[in-house]
Amino acid sequence: MRKEYDLSKMKWRRNPYIARLKQQVTIRLRRDTVRYFKELARETGMKYQNLIDLYLADCVESGRRPTLAWDVPTETSSR
Repeated sequence: MRKEYDLSKMKWRRNPYIARLKQQVTIRLRRDTVRYFKELARETGMKYQNLIDLYLADCVESGRRPTLAWDVPTETSSR
């Protein structure tokens, strides 16, 4: 095996399997959520969309589910 290979003449082509790995979606996110991931992207050097994808994939793998709780105001009369 050679110590070095000349890849400068290698032809570039798209990964034919990428379409099977990811699905493009449109999603509405809160501004502060996007801001958080964009700041994290600047710190890590990754794209913020990839960070969101990695976080959601981690949630899937660990079976993490969101805690949904709404505060229901109690009726108090202040008359």
